[in-house]
Amino acid sequence: MKTTIKEQDGNLVVLLEGRLDTPAAPQVEKDLTSLNDNNGQDIILDCTKLTYISSSGLRLFLGVMKTAKIKGNHVYITGINNEIRNVFAMTGFINLFEFK
Repeated sequence: MKTTIKEQDGNLVVLLEGRLDTPAAPQVEKDLTSLNDNNGQDIILDCTKLTYISSSGLRLFLGVMKTAKIKGNHVYITGINNEIRNVFAMTGFINLFEFK
């Protein structure tokens, strides 16, 4: 699992590549801690290269969203494939996030 964070068009873009499963979640969580210092930028979780997400991954997404909302920022998800979209639909997460 690879996580890359970059600034783009005034937003923070998080590119997620690979399988966001239980073994990968602790490292991804560490990678995402820099988002906590964000002030005023929206966050885009780019899932174009994400092939799988487990409940551990969903928990991380939820944590990113909660932290962003406290600061008045938005979290958008982009590029999810049909399999991941189904996971979001089955868990109700489809109603929690904004998709681009």
